[in-house]
Amino acid sequence: MSDSDNEFDEPVDKAPEPVEGSEEATDAGDQPASEPAGDELDQVLTEILAAAEVEAEPKSETELLQELVAERTGDLQRLHAEYANYKKRVDRDRALSRSGGIEAVVLDLLPVLDSVEAAREHAELVGGFKLVAEELEKITAKYGLEVFGEVGEPFDPQIHEALLQMPMPGELDGPTVAAVMQHGVKLNGRVIRPARVGVADPDNS
Repeated sequence: MSDSDNEFDEPVDKAPEPVEGSEEATDAGDQPASEPAGDELDQVLTEILAAAEVEAEPKSETELLQELVAERTGDLQRLHAEYANYKKRVDRDRALSRSGGIEAVVLDLLPVLDSVEAAREHAELVGGFKLVAEELEKITAKYGLEVFGEVGEPFDPQIHEALLQMPMPGELDGPTVAAVMQHGVKLNGRVIRPARVGVADPDNS
């Protein structure tokens, strides 16, 4: 056979052998490693579908009733708490309003009460003026008015206003009220006017 015949017998296209490090070799080497990743993905999808099926299961009538009862109970508890807070606020505002109104009236009556006291110190009250004075003092006491400040009681800067220092006979245990220029006034235990007094100090007596 001639050389020309051999040339025609050789295949024209031959598949190139894979070269080490080429893309084909890389893909062939990576393919087995991708199989576990596919298994994990299938497992995750299976779990998600299973969870979705569980959530999609309809609730029983008992469960629905229990949820409804719990929801309505929570609503009632919230309404009860809101009403209790509202009632406390209304009661507090009413008490403050009443107390403020009484205090305003008492403050307006203080000059009248002072005049009655001055008249009583000057002479004994008689007749209709005595009856009016006693009724006025009774009504103000009913609403918590209390007059304080007497000679001989310990001086207390919280309720007394010292106008001057003066001597006082006898042994003193501490600063003492020696004279009362104007009685103090309390309303329901709260000082609304301090007693104006003269004070005797043991060191100066």
